[in-house]
Amino acid sequence: MFRKILLGLGSLLAIAAVAFYYYINTSQVKLPEDTDIIVKSALSSAIPNLVVGETGMATNGDVKIWYESKMPTDSVKGTVLLVMGLGASAMIWDNEFHQPFLEAGYQVVRFDNRDVGLSTWLEDWDEDNPYTLEDMAQDGIAVLDALNIPEAHVVGASMGGMIVQQMAISHPDRIASLTSIMSSGHITDPEVPTGSDALTSEFTKLGLKLFLDRSDRNFIYYQIMSRHLLKGDGPYDINIKNTAQMTLYELKERNGYNPNAATHQIKAMEVSGSRLEALPQITVPTLILHGKSDPLVQFEHALKYAPLIPDADTLFIEGMGHDLPMIYREEIHAGILNTIGKVL
Repeated sequence: MFRKILLGLGSLLAIAAVAFYYYINTSQVKLPEDTDIIVKSALSSAIPNLVVGETGMATNGDVKIWYESKMPTDSVKGTVLLVMGLGASAMIWDNEFHQPFLEAGYQVVRFDNRDVGLSTWLEDWDEDNPYTLEDMAQDGIAVLDALNIPEAHVVGASMGGMIVQQMAISHPDRIASLTSIMSSGHITDPEVPTGSDALTSEFTKLGLKLFLDRSDRNFIYYQIMSRHLLKGDGPYDINIKNTAQMTLYELKERNGYNPNAATHQIKAMEVSGSRLEALPQITVPTLILHGKSDPLVQFEHALKYAPLIPDADTLFIEGMGHDLPMIYREEIHAGILNTIGKVL
């Protein structure tokens, strides 16, 4: 009897293993045919240097925040501070994104949020006493302090949009203008639709597959497939070569990817709650920018929180998802620079 039970258990485990393998290797994401060739080339080539500005570390209590600053060739009109989103480092603000601001005469500063990149990874994080979006907003202020910048034009994407909203609410004297991209005034708002179950399932598969094989190649494919899942339905695709190079740069030249970052930062968003009642306090020139086909942070978030900020402009882009694709960059930069130009 005991032997039969063991054989039966073994059969069940074998079936479960096959089902698990099938699950994590079955995806609806269809990558371009030349993806393998591009990834192999990136893995065998020298990694380009993606940090060309002046770098340093700012301090907020026990937390160190890595930053990079670039100066325009002529006189400086002001500073653009770029704040990235969930689990993503400053590298997502690629060098091409900086260029129009530099050419317009603005200093450009990007930084790694706490728990990512070269900034402090919180080893003593406490789920019952987590850090908040206000703590992350203070990280941004610490960067401005380290560079002796009295005020900045803040641009935040996704969770970064929530952080810059909080900066404008809590530190209004340090904010010259505000641009909130593909973000929300209350990410867990029960009145706003959430992302699809299919999207959640696809990300679960990617996470499980990466957990089983944390090779450089798998990290690259994770980033490529993630960006495909987050893209909109416009006539564009992601830049596979740039994604592969950026991923390798994070792995080889920086600290790699913190497996706890998402957990910590999702908790920060949850415990911080809603900013909807506080948004009317914002009086600086503001732009709310969102892709109409964003699969992650639904477009309805923008429709709800944009009207709450006095005189806020909106730029809603047909076909753009939860990303900043090159096809829409000219429109994006024009919108942000127009907002910056409203500052007296």
